[in-house]
Amino acid sequence: MRKLTYFIACSIDGFIGDPTGDGSSTYSYVAGEFLEYLKAEYPETVAAHAWPVLGLEPGTKNRHFDTVIQGMHSYQLGLDIGVTSPYAQMREYVATRSLAKSPDPNVELIADDLVGRVRALKAEDSPLDIWLCGGSTIAGELIDEIDELVIKTYPQVFGAGMPMFGTDFAARDFELGSVRAFDNGVLVRSYTRKR
Repeated sequence: MRKLTYFIACSIDGFIGDPTGDGSSTYSYVAGEFLEYLKAEYPETVAAHAWPVLGLEPGTKNRHFDTVIQGMHSYQLGLDIGVTSPYAQMREYVATRSLAKSPDPNVELIADDLVGRVRALKAEDSPLDIWLCGGSTIAGELIDEIDELVIKTYPQVFGAGMPMFGTDFAARDFELGSVRAFDNGVLVRSYTRKR
């Protein structure tokens, strides 16, 4: 059974963006030692159009994921700059009811039964897992399907904004796996779901 991993960036106080979901204030932290870590450990999570700029070679092997799921708001960020397949190095799924047709042959739309589709993807035979890219609404919908959290915490406090999970209150337990601190103040923490 494959894992669904919510690999997400957030502020110290747990927001993934401002009230509209914009997390661009954190972009300046994706540099130096932390950027090199992302390129080496999670290259597939770097948007394909940024690979040449960041020095990632075509054909760089995916290390953790071969499938990505994101919501329409996250996907729209790419569409706004003319990128229809931001993670072309993976199978891409977008959970949306607002698009009738996919703008790219590599992107499959999921309009209904997101949980059922994720369960089918998790049941596939593959050595690599599934990346839940965001955002808050689909993370809330899929919270009980998430097996692992990898949280990139940026040294900023937002005070308010879009939470990591858009869902009702219910305590769910995870076990800490690792914590890594970077010279610019970014922390990367991993947690595994206690089942």
